[in-house]
Amino acid sequence: MEEPKSLDSLFKEKIFRIPDYQRGYAWKHDQLKDFWEDLVNLPDDRSHYTGVLTLKEIPAKEIKDSDKEFWLIDDYSYRLYHVVDGQQRLTTFIIFLQAFVDLFRALPENAGKSDETIYVSETLNISAVQSKYLFRNKPIGDTFRTYKFGYAVDNPSYEYLRYRILNEAGPGSIQETFYTLNLSNAKLYFEEQLKELYAREGKRGLQDAYATLTKRLLFNEFIIKDEFDVFVSFETMNNRGKQLSDLEKLKNRLIYLTTLYSDDELDPAERRSLRETINEAWKQVYYQLGRNKTFPLKDDEFLRAHWTMYFKYSRKTGKDYINFLLKEHFTPQKVHKKIESAVALESSEEQEAESNPDDTEDSNGIEPEETPTPITAELQPKEILDFVLSLKESAVHWFNTFNPYLAESLTPTEQEWIDRINCVGIVYFRPLVMAILKRTETPANRVRLLKQIERFIFIAFRLGTSRANFGSSEFYSAARMIDRRESNFDVIAQRLEEKLSAYFNEDGSFRIDEFYNLLYKKFQNGSGYYGWAGRLYFLYEYELHLLSTGVQKKVDWSDLLRTETDKISIEHIYPQTETAAWTKAFKGYKKKERAAFSGSLGNLLLLSAAINSSLQNDSFEIKKSAKYNASGERLRHGYYDGSHSEIEVSQYEFWGPEEIRERGLKLLRFMEDRWKFRFQNDDERERLLFLKAGE
Repeated sequence: MEEPKSLDSLFKEKIFRIPDYQRGYAWKHDQLKDFWEDLVNLPDDRSHYTGVLTLKEIPAKEIKDSDKEFWLIDDYSYRLYHVVDGQQRLTTFIIFLQAFVDLFRALPENAGKSDETIYVSETLNISAVQSKYLFRNKPIGDTFRTYKFGYAVDNPSYEYLRYRILNEAGPGSIQETFYTLNLSNAKLYFEEQLKELYAREGKRGLQDAYATLTKRLLFNEFIIKDEFDVFVSFETMNNRGKQLSDLEKLKNRLIYLTTLYSDDELDPAERRSLRETINEAWKQVYYQLGRNKTFPLKDDEFLRAHWTMYFKYSRKTGKDYINFLLKEHFTPQKVHKKIESAVALESSEEQEAESNPDDTEDSNGIEPEETPTPITAELQPKEILDFVLSLKESAVHWFNTFNPYLAESLTPTEQEWIDRINCVGIVYFRPLVMAILKRTETPANRVRLLKQIERFIFIAFRLGTSRANFGSSEFYSAARMIDRRESNFDVIAQRLEEKLSAYFNEDGSFRIDEFYNLLYKKFQNGSGYYGWAGRLYFLYEYELHLLSTGVQKKVDWSDLLRTETDKISIEHIYPQTETAAWTKAFKGYKKKERAAFSGSLGNLLLLSAAINSSLQNDSFEIKKSAKYNASGERLRHGYYDGSHSEIEVSQYEFWGPEEIRERGLKLLRFMEDRWKFRFQNDDERERLLFLKAGE
């Protein structure tokens, strides 16, 4: 390894490409902040060692004359390198430089000037900066840019870097992921930092930052010679501050395995096709995981869920899934290790002068000609292909389980029930839902099973007190059986019913003991139904029930989750802190009894909009109408123009103990009808309201 090199030296006659087995840009604010502070705080007489830049040179003979890099390599003796390690730092360097160029162009004194006449220093213009670090324009013939640094063409970030970061014209449709969001955020970060630097120190500050970046940030350059070493090295490397995800490691491992098969096992065309399939699969996976830029999905959660569905479920925690994938299944040993096909061979021995009288074997002493032993790898290329195709397809459905209303392939009813499962709390059912969506069943069949899952979750985990892993192994296995077509939806639906049998009496009625004991503790600590984990979902479902006869949806689930607590989403009609306005309505009841009325189910109301908490103690009459301040500004909605639940409550002329009881029983009957069960009798319903003295 040579002496450390500056970027000014590294970029001489080199083209850098991030290869297909690399991830996208992963740096976020913390890493950008470190980079910036290293840059601007470096003393004038010192350099900063940035790390090792590991490269693999691509032979010129492997570069087609149709490739954009070919003319630089053929006419100008450039060399093309794949970046094995250091891509995050090099990408940051390029983004910084583009932000730097953009700022210089935007300075007032440079308005209307060409890049050749905008000078960074006395001898260096913007055009020269671009030519040295960013791109070269082909001077003759077809005019196009060849970028000094960029992604392989099949990387989702390839076009985004060109058109959105480096400002190439004519982008067309650009695919965005959370990796491209990181690129965008990095550019925004450096634009703002450079503007602030210019405001403080003027053009001199920008010039110093450029000189530090290109002259005094140093890399050790290491060139890998052997193809084998590329993949082995990559598996062990981490970029500064951002370790490779398990999904990224797995992609590299699979590509590496394709290089180990002999041409007899995987001919060159098949090898190329399999590698392209892996790249396409990961392109799709990363697109789906980052498709919702605001809420990107986690790599490793998807990989674990797919492993659960595709291979097996383990009760172990932590890295059991990636240990299986990288240390047990997709291992080089399973390609190197050859398995003999069983061949029965006859044994032979030299004959002795006199036969042994005890020898009863009937052998003529002749050994047949030995048959060549065929050998095969334990892990076949088709196994890799099948796994990769499953991963690609599953990513689409994984995204749909989180974002059903963005799923064009789902019917509105399917979208609705997946959304409900997310709202009630999907617990461990996401792999099963993903497997359900993968099956080529009718939407009606899928909806029937989705309804069963939602009902199971509500009864077992919201009314019951089951532990979070109750039934997990059985329904993780069900996901695998559905995916492998070893079972059908009716069987899984029956299992869900059977698993819930513990919650029902012999006559089919619901056993209230667990739900009652759960609520009893809540009423003892003063929260009542407000402390019940199912309160928000239940009241939201009741709102949707009322909506069926209404004309407009007034409450959206996402609106109910925008605050740290749901205190502004659920109101106690009769307030927890009683005021004089409520004294008459609850006259004759003891303090503990009044608290029970406040916390009982019938007294909780889902609001359509945030309200000022100081107004929650107002009288029932005042709450029913909108409230305004002295300037005529509305402080809160009234029940009359609120949610459908509020409108229903506003029809009461008076609000007191009997109204709370009446509405509570109505809500419990709705619960029975909605989740298809029944309480044994009215006495049980009354007990669950906790309104009788002594409860």
